[in-house]
Amino acid sequence: MQRILLKLSGEALAGEKKTGFDEPTVVAVARQVKEIVDSGVQVGIVIGGGNFWRGRTSETIDRTKADQIGMLATVMNCIYVSEIFRFVGMGTKVFTPFQCGAFTELFSKDAAVGALNEGKVVFFAGGIGHPYFSTDMGTVLRAIEIEADMILSARAVDGVYDSDPKLNKDAKKYDTIPIKEIVDKQLGVMDLAAAVLCMENRMPMTIFGLNEQDSIINTVKGKSKGTIITV
Repeated sequence: MQRILLKLSGEALAGEKKTGFDEPTVVAVARQVKEIVDSGVQVGIVIGGGNFWRGRTSETIDRTKADQIGMLATVMNCIYVSEIFRFVGMGTKVFTPFQCGAFTELFSKDAAVGALNEGKVVFFAGGIGHPYFSTDMGTVLRAIEIEADMILSARAVDGVYDSDPKLNKDAKKYDTIPIKEIVDKQLGVMDLAAAVLCMENRMPMTIFGLNEQDSIINTVKGKSKGTIITV
């Protein structure tokens, strides 16, 4: 793989605290990504906002406003994580689909690909800039736009199961599964609209557990213990 889009779960970055940031976890992620970048792989990153905000669980706030808060949560996450990446020795750029003053740069494909070609890790914050679209959609869209070879989705759960492993101890984990089956069965592992976009554009994905030892490095090397989603 020459270029990947890494999706990081906000909850996974929070560690045992379940909210905010667990800095040792983020530093460990940064050191893995540095090893990948040093090997010549270009890395784009999308981060969820679940460690700060879960707008869909609130019935008191308008959906549009709740989603806007969620977008800002992802901006905070990307700024923080990009600074940890700089601390371990990487160059970074944070792009958003809307103006954020001097905090970020306005997204364009040319600017993002240019930064990747310079060896910088590129963060895509703020989703796609519109409500009713999840960070899953932002992940797939940016992966397609930058012509990534694969999406690597690092989560608190270590793959795709036939039912919720938190509720069913006998849930079966898939080693591989076609994206069409995820769409047809509506397995809920990702936003359905994002899954359809993934299928239509033949964008492969691997879902794996972030907290496993060297999980990002192993996934890039094809040694993932997660689930490979084929197209």
